[in-house]
Amino acid sequence: MNTDIAGRRVVITGAGRGLGRVLASAFDSAGARLGLVARSEQALTKVAHSLDGDPLVCAGDVRADGFNESVADQMVERFGGVDVWICNAGVSPEVSTVEQTDPSVWRDIVDVNLTGTFLGARAAANIMKPGGRIIVTGSVVGVRPRGGLAAYAASKSGSHALVEALAQELGPRAITVNSVALGWFDTGLGAHWHKNSERENDIARHTALGRWGTPDDLPGIYLFLASDASAYVTGSTIRVDGGYSLM
Repeated sequence: MNTDIAGRRVVITGAGRGLGRVLASAFDSAGARLGLVARSEQALTKVAHSLDGDPLVCAGDVRADGFNESVADQMVERFGGVDVWICNAGVSPEVSTVEQTDPSVWRDIVDVNLTGTFLGARAAANIMKPGGRIIVTGSVVGVRPRGGLAAYAASKSGSHALVEALAQELGPRAITVNSVALGWFDTGLGAHWHKNSERENDIARHTALGRWGTPDDLPGIYLFLASDASAYVTGSTIRVDGGYSLM
């Protein structure tokens, strides 16, 4: 089983902080050639300086027309192409009921988490050769929704469905498309919940492993999906949630 990804050309969106930064470090350590994407150039530069490699830095909004194509073009110019595109950019608002959720907040969440994912996958599909990998960061909340997170749950559930559709379209070209449904980590949306000890303990009690995820729990599945070892895996949503969705 070949899990070596050294030399692979990998785009990571949402790479300026949180889970994206963890992925950037893991893929850099594995020898990948990286294109880092986020809205904040300052945050990306800080991540880039923490790595051993010399990544491409692309600051911009994954929702913007033409931006993802620009990233793809820069990857081609710098590295000759793209082997792996990780659609990880996302927003995770604070908890609010449907009555309290402003329509503009709903649109922002769906636009970043779902439309941004589609646009990134579209750009990747336009330049990828056989053996390409598209990996989407989903969420266990898209598998097992929670009250107060309607917009986030809908956006992530939609991204899981998008993965299944794209896997069918791109399968004949030997390009795989998969989603990672993350559980509760102390970053992003989880960080807000982690500040509340009652919610923190409630989530741990309803997780089979009895704890929250750590950064060390995150990169392995992405590295696997980016490698030759996952060549026959496509259209799957793989849960990395410590068994939260079982309880």
